[in-house]
Amino acid sequence: METETTIRINQITKMELDRFRQYKTESYDELVRKLIYIVKVAEKKPKLSQKTIIEIKAARERIKKGEFYTEEEARKILGL
Repeated sequence: METETTIRINQITKMELDRFRQYKTESYDELVRKLIYIVKVAEKKPKLSQKTIIEIKAARERIKKGEFYTEEEARKILGL
């Protein structure tokens, strides 16, 4: 049985996700599933995107270290 959940993302993340949409009505679930698929393919075939994998791992490490903007900080930076 499928369940739904709500996740909180900052506005910058939302804007970045919106850039990956192939069509205007593509749901965020479809988009996230597509991105997960791309990451899995890249991990299985590293020559396709070794740079991307390195960048994703670096971003995850920055997040673990707390090196990211909160939604409130991003709003201030963007003047929202």
